[in-house]
Amino acid sequence: MDNKANNILTSGNIGNLVLKNRIIKAGCFEGMSQNGGVTPELIEHHRKMAAGGTAMTTVAYCSVSKDGRAYGHEMWMRKELIPELKSLTSKIQAEAAYASIQLGHCGYFASKQVIGKRSLGASSKFNLFRMSIAKKMKATDIQEKITDFINATSMAIEAGFDAVEIHAGHGYLISQFLSPYTNNRKDEYGGSLENRLRFPLEIIKGIRKKVGTDFPILIKMNLYDGIKGGLEINEAIEIAKAFETEGASALIPSSGFTSKTPFLMLRGRLPIFEMVANQSSWLMKLSLALFGKLIVQEYTYTRLFHLKEAKKIKTVVNIPVIYIGGIKTSEDVEEALQSGFDFVQIGRALIHDNNFVNHIAQNSSNLNICDTCNRCVAAMDGGGVYCVSKVTGNYVE
Repeated sequence: MDNKANNILTSGNIGNLVLKNRIIKAGCFEGMSQNGGVTPELIEHHRKMAAGGTAMTTVAYCSVSKDGRAYGHEMWMRKELIPELKSLTSKIQAEAAYASIQLGHCGYFASKQVIGKRSLGASSKFNLFRMSIAKKMKATDIQEKITDFINATSMAIEAGFDAVEIHAGHGYLISQFLSPYTNNRKDEYGGSLENRLRFPLEIIKGIRKKVGTDFPILIKMNLYDGIKGGLEINEAIEIAKAFETEGASALIPSSGFTSKTPFLMLRGRLPIFEMVANQSSWLMKLSLALFGKLIVQEYTYTRLFHLKEAKKIKTVVNIPVIYIGGIKTSEDVEEALQSGFDFVQIGRALIHDNNFVNHIAQNSSNLNICDTCNRCVAAMDGGGVYCVSKVTGNYVE
């Protein structure tokens, strides 16, 4: 084993967990919860990630309540789901890996067709993604969602999860409170950063009180939204410090706003043709075909594209910071670790090669690395995520 592999394969702590290496499967929406719950495909997807050597795999996306979903094939947390989730966590843990679950709420880009009512938002904001205007959350709505996050975490623990990842980035509900773009409230939950932080901090504080001091609470957050009037790095630094103070165990700094700049968090090719093919609605097919490249911006992929800004988060907190963004090779992982990050999260490269970590341990060369064609992203709406390039052999540069 060379020094590079040695660094990657060393153990590390998050809360009360000792992870066997420094690689975590990122919370990438799998599109495998067709009944709003657990499917055999979802279980096998994460079992393979665990068997491939990852220290922890993150199940995503699980809404904390039924009204937080953008699609009918998204999971939401409820008591009757616990036995199914236990089947999932037991399969992951049998492969000597930890199981984490990403908990969130879509907020203003939840689908009325899916949830059966108007979506909720920090403010009454028009959403081009859904062609809808969200209902501004009242104080009672805010308290209800705080309770939903706390209860969802309790159910996740009952289902056998070793950690939770709270989604406070990418334009989801918590992010909508943090971002000046979507939060124009005039009460104690809007305006200053202190006020915009109130909702997420009450969630973190409530969860920490419920689960005790050591249970791992990971927070995915934005470095920047990538939109005019959105969150920028200077506020993200203060948010990171506040998250640590209220009980976060680790931070995952990312970027992008799902309803505005969705590919900022990914970069690479924009798979419009595949996205059109996998839509069930003819209106969505037509809209994407005609206006897809105007609505969804393409961003050039570069190695470690969050590194510069994420380092600014790492320097101001004492808890682990998990690097995500632009990792395809063991050299990328090593550079992130050498830059001071405690762990890395990987999405597409692990979807492409479930045995990515095992290959590092074996000093073998993975010649067919992920080419960031992003057709796996389109596949999420076509029955479930998988590496289209690997299956077809048709790589797209």
